[in-house]
Amino acid sequence: MISKKFVLVLIIVVLFTSWVAAHELPDNELLDDGVKLKTQVMSVIMITSILVTALVILAIISKRKTHNHKRMLFCLMIIPIIAATLYAAGTTIYLNQVSLSKGPVHWHADFEIWNCGQKLNLVDPQGLSNRVGTPVFHDHNDFRIHLEGVVMDQKDITLGNFFRVVGGSLAEEEAVVPTNAGSVVVHDGDLCQGQPGKVQVFVYKIANPDERGNWKYTQEKIENYPEYVLSPYSNVPPGDCIIIEFDQEKEKTEKICTSYKAAIKKGEAHGG
Repeated sequence: MISKKFVLVLIIVVLFTSWVAAHELPDNELLDDGVKLKTQVMSVIMITSILVTALVILAIISKRKTHNHKRMLFCLMIIPIIAATLYAAGTTIYLNQVSLSKGPVHWHADFEIWNCGQKLNLVDPQGLSNRVGTPVFHDHNDFRIHLEGVVMDQKDITLGNFFRVVGGSLAEEEAVVPTNAGSVVVHDGDLCQGQPGKVQVFVYKIANPDERGNWKYTQEKIENYPEYVLSPYSNVPPGDCIIIEFDQEKEKTEKICTSYKAAIKKGEAHGG
């Protein structure tokens, strides 16, 4: 007969696991197909962990110590573990085969957002994950775009999608930036220092990323900026420096990311 202590422990484990899942997973509409599959794997692993934990507790508190009883408990534990392991491995292999990136990647790009000369900070991360966005595409309140995982579709890793997953939007002629003080919304034609402003995006890119210690960077104004895809590099530089700026229309920006400033100061990067 199962004791009251066992039932209480099982309820606590289930409630804690449900609370963690509810607070760590973003809105399902924000997730790409790859993350949805990984979320399913996580759910299977959570359920398996709960079941195995409950069985271990049952084995400890059970007064029946016969050989058959131990064998039954062992089988009840090992079968779901094997099934969950095979499911996780099969899902990983499938994602690697069908993904655009052919496996997990770890890319970064630094960014700054400016509104009429004022630098904006994205809303602070909440929860244990310390991120804003999805597990694959997110920000850690460090002015850096993090792409960590399997890329299923190029549209999932555009600049416009990054703004979407962090709770804002970036479209032609409009930007919505989520901050701790609320969303900052700007449109082309809104006044900036008494003159009509415009949403503009500038990207610093390394022209010769294979050469170490002597990078040549260029600055490019991006026209179709919602569809821009960050360069595939882990370190910045040679990863991109992206400047999103609402100001009077111009061809170049004087703003530049801290990482590029440091590389220039060290003599590792110079203008092309």
